[in-house]
Parts: sequence; C-alpha cells; structure tokens
Amino acid sequence: MVFSSVIFIWVFLPIVLIAYYATGAIFRNMKDGGQRAKNTVLLASSVIFYGMGGYKYLLLLLGVLLVNYVGGLLVDKGAGKKQRTAALSVTVVLNLAALFFFKYLNLFVRIYDNVTYSANGKATWAECFDNMLRLKSTGELEFVDIVLPIGISFYIFQSISYVVDVYRKDAKLQRNFLDFSLYVSFFPQLIAGPIVKYSDVDAAIRSRKESVALFGEGVSRFIYGMAKKVLIANTVAAVADEIWKIDTEYLGAGVTWLAAVCYTLQIYFDFSGYSDMAIGLGKMFGFNFRENFNYPYISGSVQEFWRRWHISLSTWFKEYVYIPLGGSRCSKAKLLRNIFIVFLLTGVWHGANFTFLIWGLMYALLLIVERLFLGKILKIKWVKPLAHIYALFVVIIGWVIFRSDNIVYALGFISKMFTAGNGEYTVFSFITVRSTIAMLAGILLSLPIFAGIKAGVAKLPKKTQGVLNFMETLWQILLLAYSIMVIVSGSYNPFIYFQF
Repeated sequence: MVFSSVIFIWVFLPIVLIAYYATGAIFRNMKDGGQRAKNTVLLASSVIFYGMGGYKYLLLLLGVLLVNYVGGLLVDKGAGKKQRTAALSVTVVLNLAALFFFKYLNLFVRIYDNVTYSANGKATWAECFDNMLRLKSTGELEFVDIVLPIGISFYIFQSISYVVDVYRKDAKLQRNFLDFSLYVSFFPQLIAGPIVKYSDVDAAIRSRKESVALFGEGVSRFIYGMAKKVLIANTVAAVADEIWKIDTEYLGAGVTWLAAVCYTLQIYFDFSGYSDMAIGLGKMFGFNFRENFNYPYISGSVQEFWRRWHISLSTWFKEYVYIPLGGSRCSKAKLLRNIFIVFLLTGVWHGANFTFLIWGLMYALLLIVERLFLGKILKIKWVKPLAHIYALFVVIIGWVIFRSDNIVYALGFISKMFTAGNGEYTVFSFITVRSTIAMLAGILLSLPIFAGIKAGVAKLPKKTQGVLNFMETLWQILLLAYSIMVIVSGSYNPFIYFQF
C-alpha cells in the first residue's frame, strides 16, 4: 500500500485518524493522558500497513525489533565496557547479516554462478564478465531469487542508530517494547524514511501534544507531496520509462537527454513528494520529522548537493561511519579515505547492482577532487554560474547510471548522449502537452521561488495574510481533488525508494 493510492487516502488513513483521536478522547483522563493507548493504535496501524505489503515479512520486522530491543538493553546495562561493546557488535552484525541476505545475496550467487560456469570451461571469462555486469545468471545453480522486503534498508538503519546511540549515551534506553516498536515501524516513515534518530522522537513517543494548527500543517504538506508524486513525478516517469525500454542502439542524443532530464525530475519529485507526505502524516499525529530535501538541484558543487539531497541518509552515514572513522579531524590522506568509504557504502546501500557501486564511486572521486582543489575554484564569484552547471551535469549523468538496469546499458546510454544523430526516434516521439507542462512545473518547483514568496507573505499585514491563506486553502482542495482524479483514472508507479 502506498500513500498515493485510493485505499490509503479513502480507507486506511481516515480509519486510523478516527481511531487515534477517538482513543485519545476516551482515555484522556488516564494518568498518561491516553498516550499509551494512542501509541497502541499507531503501532497496530503500522503493523497492518506493513502487512498489506507482504504479511510474511512481518516476521522479519518482528525479528529486527526483538534483536535491537534486546541489543539496546544489553549495551545499556552491560557488566562492563567490553561486554557492552560485544553486545553492540553482535547486534550490528545481526542487522547487517539480515540486510545482506535479503538485499545482496542474489548478486553474490550470480557472480559465483558465472565464475564456476566459466571455470568449468562452459563459457569464456569475457562472457562471464559480461554476464556479471548485465546481472545475468546461467541457471546452473537453479537458485530462486530472494524477494527484497519493502523498506528493509530504512528500518534496519534506523534500528542500528538506536542501539549505537544508546551505547554512546546519546539516547535514552526505551524499556517499553511497544514504544520501541512504534519508533522503528511507525507507518509514515517505515517504508522509505526519512531515517529518524530515536533522540528526535523520544519526547514525542513519551508525550506529545496534537493541535489543530499542526494537523492543518500536516494536511497541507501531505497534499503538496501527493501532487509532486502524482502530477509531476508520474507524468515525467512515463516518458523516461518508455525511452529506457529501448535498446541504446536506436537512441540519439536528443532522446537520451530528454530521458535523463525526465528521470532527474522524476526521482526528485517522487522521493521528496514521499518525504513531504511522510512529514505531513507525522504532523497529523503530533510528530515533527526533520526535512529530507532542501532544493538539491540549485547546488553549486557535489558537496553541496549531498548536503541538500536525502539529508537523513547523508546524516546517518556522517554520524555512524564518517565521524567514527575520524571525520575531517585527521590527516588529509585519512580524510580522503573516509570520504571514499562513505560514498562507496552510500552507493552499495542503494542496491545489489554494479550501477549503484559505480554511482557511489563516481561521487566519492568527485568529492575527493573537490576537497583537493576544485571546491575552492567553484567558490570564486565569477565561476559560480558555471559551478551550478557543473553540479547539475554531474547529477544528471549520475542519475542515468542509477536508473539503468545494468552498467553495460548505462555506458551505452551515456555514450549516446554525446553522439551526433537522432537515432530512430525524435524527442517528439515521446513528449506530450501534459509531460511538457509537468517538466516545466518540475523545473520551476526545483527552485526556491515559492519559499521566497511565502517568506514575503509572512511580512504582509495580518488581514492580507488571511486572504492569501484562504486562497491557498482553496488551491490545495483543488490540487487534492485533481490528484485523486488522476489516481483513480489511471495507473501510477510505486515510489522509487520503496525498492531500497
């Protein structure tokens, strides 16, 4: 079940909201103000939400919850530092083992399959290497691919952060298993983040105050997020997906650049739209999640891009990998090593495909170059316009690698972007009026224009603000109605980051 679906909007969410606030009203005179009862409603709702995506993986989620709950108890009350460290190590290893099994074992089996096939003389090593790059299997092992559970990378990383923070004394131990389970499995951020640290929601889980104003903010944020997903991301996705189905042999520069730009817009509005909806849902229940995006496409360097893109993931790697390795408080050689490791892992985190590995390595090398000398050049006043072009160019090429099914296709696609000729298709074979409008809207909304308008409105007289706020409310109602019409009348794509 996804947020931009009829069943979620018209059935699941209304039922959960009614049950949540009715429970709060019924138990408001309890000593805890009904907090425990409301948390129970949210946890039960989250279990149902995840179970609708595959009930058998509820056992996996339960296993992760038990491992990290017990791990938290052990690292908090271990007999000594060695015992606490051992408990932390075992807990982290168990988390990563589960992640490896479900996310990466398929790739390693394919590699082993091809290597043994070639070693037995049934294929040349060149064929073996080509098959591995294309993620093909010989079928000799008769191995059935393991299905990736939805959201596993997100809730395992979130669980690891909790145990590490308890070990470091950066977070309080949560002794109540139900409250701990709510932290990990809360449905707005369970499937695709944002990755939330326990210390950020500890107070809200224990005691939070809902309000009409906060609920209104949540509804507004949810509507805008849905519009991003349904009206922009899905529309440009139709163009990108159609082109990516075609063999690169038949594509030309114009068509490949069209697909690259469309996917660049798709992944941003798809993922930031999901984050907006998750943040909005959180507000409806009294939670305030941190922002996950900050206009990444206006960046003037790769370093700035990663400060603005998927902020919760970047922060996680910074706090749990980069800083423990020494961060920037070390020799330059170790600093560059730390950057390399972090972005190698960032690429690998996204999936078991050589495309993600190369994507991560690309960013690692570019960030190292920026640290060595390029970063200073990009900050020169007259260079800044070119810096934005450089950063956007790198990001677009990166998304081509990220989007491609395998590295062979990615390299062929990129080569066509810089090859003269139109191939067998033209740009007009794919674009429509609707997709053109979506692209233009996407480009416009990638800029902080409306953030500036909102800041300006805040300085106007209260009466004028009231009129403008009323007009915005009407606009949101129309936007919601149109988004729902689009969902009902046509097909839509699942959120991209559900696969991670």
